[in-house]
Amino acid sequence: MSPDLPIHSVLPELLAALDASTRAVLAAPPGAGKTTVVPLALLDRPWLRDAKVLVLEPRRLAARAAAERMAATLGERPGERVGYRTRLQSRIGPATRIEVITEGVFTRMILDDPGLEGVGAVLFDEFHERSLDADLGLALALDSQAALRDDLRILVMSATLDVAGVAKLLEGPPVVEAEGRMFPVRTRYLGRDPAERFEAAVARAIQTALAEETGSILAFLPGQAEIHRTARLLSERIRDPAVEIAPLFGALDKAEQDRAIEPAPPGRRKVVLATSVAETSLTIQGVRVVIDGGLSRVPRFEPSSGLTRLATVRVSRSSAEQRRGRAGRTEPGVCYRLWDEEQTRGLIPHQPPEIAEADLTGLALDLARWGAATADGLALLDPPPRGAFSEARAVLGRLGALDGEGRLTGHGRRLAAIPLGPRLAHLVATASDAGDALGGARLAAILSEPGLGGTSTDVAERLTQFVRDGAPRARDALKLADRWARAAGGGTGGKADPGALIAAAFPERIARARGKPGEVLLASGRGAFLDPTDRLAREPWLAVAELSGGDAGDRIRLAAPLDPAVIADRAEVEDRLTRTPGGRLELRRVRKIGALVLEEKALGAPDRARITQALCDEVVRRGLKDVRFGERAGTLRARLGFLHGLDASWPDVSDRALFEARETWLWPLLETVHGLEAISDAALEQGLKALIPWDKMRDLDRLAPARLETPLGSAAIDYAAEGGPRVDIRVQELFGVTTHPTVAGVPLTLALLSPARRPIQLTKDLPGFWKGSWKEVRAEMRGRYPKHPWPEDPASAAATTRAKPRGS
Repeated sequence: MSPDLPIHSVLPELLAALDASTRAVLAAPPGAGKTTVVPLALLDRPWLRDAKVLVLEPRRLAARAAAERMAATLGERPGERVGYRTRLQSRIGPATRIEVITEGVFTRMILDDPGLEGVGAVLFDEFHERSLDADLGLALALDSQAALRDDLRILVMSATLDVAGVAKLLEGPPVVEAEGRMFPVRTRYLGRDPAERFEAAVARAIQTALAEETGSILAFLPGQAEIHRTARLLSERIRDPAVEIAPLFGALDKAEQDRAIEPAPPGRRKVVLATSVAETSLTIQGVRVVIDGGLSRVPRFEPSSGLTRLATVRVSRSSAEQRRGRAGRTEPGVCYRLWDEEQTRGLIPHQPPEIAEADLTGLALDLARWGAATADGLALLDPPPRGAFSEARAVLGRLGALDGEGRLTGHGRRLAAIPLGPRLAHLVATASDAGDALGGARLAAILSEPGLGGTSTDVAERLTQFVRDGAPRARDALKLADRWARAAGGGTGGKADPGALIAAAFPERIARARGKPGEVLLASGRGAFLDPTDRLAREPWLAVAELSGGDAGDRIRLAAPLDPAVIADRAEVEDRLTRTPGGRLELRRVRKIGALVLEEKALGAPDRARITQALCDEVVRRGLKDVRFGERAGTLRARLGFLHGLDASWPDVSDRALFEARETWLWPLLETVHGLEAISDAALEQGLKALIPWDKMRDLDRLAPARLETPLGSAAIDYAAEGGPRVDIRVQELFGVTTHPTVAGVPLTLALLSPARRPIQLTKDLPGFWKGSWKEVRAEMRGRYPKHPWPEDPASAAATTRAKPRGS
């Protein structure tokens, strides 16, 4: 390892910081050497003694590459003093002192052993990527350090880091910053014709770079499919035997990954086609040219379908700079960008953290296992969105992992012991109970590891191919499935139906055929399709395992036939009020699974009690989305919301609180109407008043009046305005007012308007406005509206809405 890497200049400062403090932050750009130099430097620190150093990496490929590099530095192989551990592979031995692990592995380690026995330091590498596992792992490590391990060292390392935010989270630790060592990189903007296929544009740029530049090329593409298509194009166009095309993505076998990372042999050039895995964590030798397609693939979770989709988005500015920097690691380089220069300003600064957009069921289960019902109190840079977290806990409740009080159940503890997301862990546990733990675990492997078992849409074919596959990655996955099966209880002797297992884990993806062959309706209410020639296209029922979005709708990528008898006990029964074509009310009983209607029959004309009950059931089922608050009810709700924000003894009128209190204020209103849309605005206003305690009713108009009294009358107060209660009023109507108006002691925001009701000024200090910027406003208004009075001292003038008398 080169002794003159940039990290060496700050290494003494970093080591001194960790000698004196248990927390530190290291900001060092890519190529500085932090990943492989810092862990080795910690081995001889007195405070470490014989304990281990854990190095967390966001990706398996990076974890393995870092461990192999450090082991080579020591003249050893992985598994001796330096080892690595990922979900699929482990090279750890009895002498291992440095373990390079993926972030998800660390989360399970600390949940299994909150005291982290035998661990002296935890290093969070590439923390700027802000994965959900990294955020949670750091929060749990800080919690453990505070409660159990005051000697544990925690070091957060990153290339592009919000140093101030992380330092605040770690309560002011030492911050060490290393300068980068990057050779100059020229940037060339090639643009891109929107009509040209993305892969064709990348291939064209690579051909240009091969002709114009020397050295190996690293091209960034969003995903595996684009890499394969680009490789095919290049193999057709490039005839030079000295040019080698090398794909690089996470699902490749180890040998193929190593071929991409290793330097090209003398006299040869390499074109590495990579996903974002190559942005920061890896150094690819010999690269001095980067082709940036400008796209990235990121997960986006949809609660309605339980699906995490991979969305193709434009890269962030920080990612674009990381990619560009790859060209200047070892010598001057060049970066070709497939967009126009002015478009760079339109890139978002950073991708949102995963916690803001991910499926949070795993987080909710982990927190329940940690003993926390919510994320409140944990050291997270960004808290999970409350709505998404609440839905995640609801999913866990439906899976039987949480009880009615939100506590972990016995089944929840069983799911937590299976190192999978809660839904797939439930699938494996269900299979084990049916006597087919291994079958369920192998199905879970196919669903969680892209590419296993081929590309067939039929789960049965994928399972057959997976078991027959002799490739190293498939063998590792089969061993992993064996471990999952044992963790689930190892049930044997039965044969679980794949369709039933998928339906148990993902009930939103139960699908029923409709329309043309291959067209289905999902229980979530979304449509999806198969190729009409697909063997599953004529199945009446499917359990869908994978979907991908496209211009023509959601395409089914993986599914299994489903026997409707298996899901019969999942059906819900509801009575619906409908109107016949003649306008007569009719009650119909419906058996359904989500949006899929299994059976429907008419019950005849309903009596009053049945109508009221059906409306109540509709509210319970759909919430308040069909209740229409008009001006009167909406204004009262905004006033009460304002007062509740100041004093919790006033009723909470948020959607959640109103839904919970529905029997008090809404049920009485349903006794005389034939539909939710028929409830009058006045009735809704009276219903809301039923929530106000009698001793507070008299204070409502005093503390939060609906209107502001003015010298000329009154003006409506908007309590729902951003920034607090607001009044829009012509400035002349407030002449003579010398005290700024308030409600419940809170200054109103006055939106002062011109005679034509156009905005002039926002203020929460009217007297200050009269004394201050009124002079400039007056000069402008006199020129624009000369027929209106504009006194020098409006505080002593008479309010008016009229123009000056003629001739004055």
